[in-house]
Amino acid sequence: MRKVLFLPLFQMPSGHHQVADAVMDAIMERFSHVICQKIDCLSYWSKPLEQMISSIYMKWISVFPKQFEKFYYGHVYKKNDHTMDDFVVKKWPIIEYHMKKLIDAEQPDVIVCTHSFPSCVLSGLKEKGIIDLPIINVYTDFLVSDVWGKNGIELHCVPDQDTKAFLQNVHGVKESSIYVTGIPVHKAFLKRRIDHLMPQKHILIAGGNSGLGNVRKMLQQLPQNCTYMYYVLCGKNKKLYQELVKLNHPKVKAVRYVKSREKMNDLYEGADAIVTKAGGVTISEALHKRLPIFIHSSLPGQEQINIEYLKEKELLIPLNDGEAFEQQLKNILENDVKRNRLIKRMDEYVDSLEVKVDRVLADHFKLYRYETSQNQF
Repeated sequence: MRKVLFLPLFQMPSGHHQVADAVMDAIMERFSHVICQKIDCLSYWSKPLEQMISSIYMKWISVFPKQFEKFYYGHVYKKNDHTMDDFVVKKWPIIEYHMKKLIDAEQPDVIVCTHSFPSCVLSGLKEKGIIDLPIINVYTDFLVSDVWGKNGIELHCVPDQDTKAFLQNVHGVKESSIYVTGIPVHKAFLKRRIDHLMPQKHILIAGGNSGLGNVRKMLQQLPQNCTYMYYVLCGKNKKLYQELVKLNHPKVKAVRYVKSREKMNDLYEGADAIVTKAGGVTISEALHKRLPIFIHSSLPGQEQINIEYLKEKELLIPLNDGEAFEQQLKNILENDVKRNRLIKRMDEYVDSLEVKVDRVLADHFKLYRYETSQNQF
């Protein structure tokens, strides 16, 4: 038996967990003899510690976004000096001690990091010769923060060709160690969406789960006779759901938490566009579905960088608070030239992806069953 250990961060739902789940499901579907396990290292060490840190983190970015943004660009992603800041992780030996205990207890054959924090800690342990295990970084945004481990990392699964060039040119990572996989999404969302010829366009609005963003304010602008039908994914945000029900708009439908990937894919298939935050995983899912992406808000830090980068690549459209919401959608969706150009850019992006993460892991770390050669892709 082979064991692959996945390390996201925090217990709360996030893209780091979604990416880990997508890769785990792909591996377990193909290789019944491979054990996949996902552990949040913070809650593994101390559940109260994880709850405290995650609570502080969410309050920080929602109540003091400018302060968090300053911290992010000062210690996590420095635009002109991409060296890891010791303040963040590296000189905290207690963290390395607990990470070593986790590895000793779980005995994995391969470790996959979907968050920069465990990647950084493991990189430090590898540099000091304390552990000798293959480590893989799977990036979940369209950037590489300075916190991600670089030394001692066997493989880097990156979102695009530009990120591959960045790791080579700035951090000296060998080309043979970098694979352009895109941000992994579950196989349920990989099939390209088929355009439908419905008399009324349907718009999917996402990003309400955390309670951040301006979804309610945006929808309050809509006149009762607006052109499109809007389906709003409220996630576990009960307050947003109740507010939208109370709004009682004939063309706004609030959708409770969607657990089923099949149901979520049905929503993607029925939509003509998505209005969302700038999270890497949701954007990646929409790119695979060739679903026009409009951004209503972003978290400070990595999501802001996602917007800047993907806007330059013409893969999404940030919304302007100073303009009528629906008219901004119409400017793209009702203009065949602009819409087709957007879809073409999405096609080019998806076509540029080289391989899936589960295939990279299988080929490099011998996940195939030893006694047969039948478990090939």
